[in-house]
Amino acid sequence: MNISMLERVCLYRAPTTVCDVDAVADWLRDRLATPVSIRERFLERHRSDDLAEHFARARVRSPYDRETGNTMLGTIRYEERALEQPECTGGVLYDGSQVARALNVVLPADERSLETAHVVFLDRALATWGDHDGRWHKRVSVLGHPTLLSVPGLYEAPAKPEAYYKAQQSQALLSGDAPPREVLESTVDGEFLVEDDPRTTEALCGYALQAVHYLETGEAFCDDERCRLSNAHYHETLIQAQLREPEFCPRHARRYALE
Repeated sequence: MNISMLERVCLYRAPTTVCDVDAVADWLRDRLATPVSIRERFLERHRSDDLAEHFARARVRSPYDRETGNTMLGTIRYEERALEQPECTGGVLYDGSQVARALNVVLPADERSLETAHVVFLDRALATWGDHDGRWHKRVSVLGHPTLLSVPGLYEAPAKPEAYYKAQQSQALLSGDAPPREVLESTVDGEFLVEDDPRTTEALCGYALQAVHYLETGEAFCDDERCRLSNAHYHETLIQAQLREPEFCPRHARRYALE
């Protein structure tokens, strides 16, 4: 039984990334009866005077520190510039749940109900705290209202093949420092997505559908690693779910597969 009757799905562009939101919208339209529209960057369309401070408060301090935030004037000024010039940002990790709450507040009053699904593609790296191991974990998606999809998270959040980390350790021992990510990505065999990967858009189609599916059914993810609704923790399973056949497990194929 559906817990929500969606009337519209709104996708927000991430103009500083290679993600083609128009193509994601077309993919969704083939699988949903709900109208899908495209809007410009969320952080330009919906803005509040204290949004930069919210981002500053959501900054992750260190991988094992549950407390977040740095509200020094310089940090807030950085976040203000990041809102105006997103192409100049990078290297900062944010608490995805805090960011989602801040963006929910700036939604127009008539679009805060669950009748509208807001799917925000972001050029920010997001994380959620793991109570089970006491550390932050990078995420591709933070499901909710709105749902946040981190384009950098697509490359950074899932674990890469074991050979990648062995090469990283080996080169660090030889040089005394970890090699640049770009060096490892060009030398290590194995399937994984890299920054600005041409498969980015196709992979994010499934994550956008997860956002809609969650609002309509209350089901966060599918347990079948072959399904585009699964929550991949490794690049190998991400590629299997989002880029290979079949698109869906039998149960979700009945709901979303093309006729």
